[in-house]
Amino acid sequence: MLKLNVKNETSRLRAVVLGTAVSNGPTPSVEDCYDPKSIEHVLAGTYPKEADMILEMEAVASVLNKYDVTVYRPDIIENCNQIFSRDIAFVIDDKMVRANILPNREEEVEAINYIWNQVDEDKRIILPEDCHVEGGDVMPWNDYVFIGTYNGEDYPDLITARTNKQAVNAIQELFPHKTVKAFELRKSNTNAMENALHLDCCFQPIGTDKAILHKNGFLNESDFDWLVDYFGKENVFEITKDEMYQMNSNVFSISETVIISEKNFTRLNTWLRSQGFTVEEVPYAEIAKQEGLLRCSTMPLIREC
Repeated sequence: MLKLNVKNETSRLRAVVLGTAVSNGPTPSVEDCYDPKSIEHVLAGTYPKEADMILEMEAVASVLNKYDVTVYRPDIIENCNQIFSRDIAFVIDDKMVRANILPNREEEVEAINYIWNQVDEDKRIILPEDCHVEGGDVMPWNDYVFIGTYNGEDYPDLITARTNKQAVNAIQELFPHKTVKAFELRKSNTNAMENALHLDCCFQPIGTDKAILHKNGFLNESDFDWLVDYFGKENVFEITKDEMYQMNSNVFSISETVIISEKNFTRLNTWLRSQGFTVEEVPYAEIAKQEGLLRCSTMPLIREC
């Protein structure tokens, strides 16, 4: 059986699910896209090719292997985009919560059943049907669980709104000893520059006391201010609108000192190194065209804490 343990975003990683780009399927139609950035690239004829995305994911796998991380991959479903394993489930403490995601992505969840079945039955959580949640919106941070959400009346019309208030409340009930802190995100079905698809598209904690942040990703300035106060202004790396669009906040921590980052994130990577981090650079610009990056394609199962 798998003994799950994830208390935060940065403790030493021991086991992770890494998505797969194998048999990713043809370029989708605009109607089948889940986010504005994918639509942009479908229309421009620049949607990423399967072979390029496979190479990018294998670069991540080799970094994980270098650090002796056990890497699980989903079962391959033919012609199905299974890159973003973060969306389909998440671990908090010793429990795995199955995400209630877009109905047409249900088979992605089935592709990790062999992992789900290795978790003690009483540690497997399936939320009520009215709780919508994806792992990109959920960040365990020691005594806190940070959650990205959207509460606007137009929630049903926004395919980019993935986590609702009912899920926030349900997670608080599941983990009463933690403080669940929800942040309203800015959403757009049509403009990727104005869309924070998940919380990790505009915020991520790194190290023990630092964070990457983008102000405009938050609907309420007070939420952004709370995070700046919590981490301390001197510990925050604020990214620009274009850097958010390129997914600069969506790096992935192997430990409190080692971070996997995209090789083109020059300003961020320079800052990270100046703060004492080891930065493992990988090519991930093709996968980024689908509005997801390194955190989105990894789902930690075990971290040492």
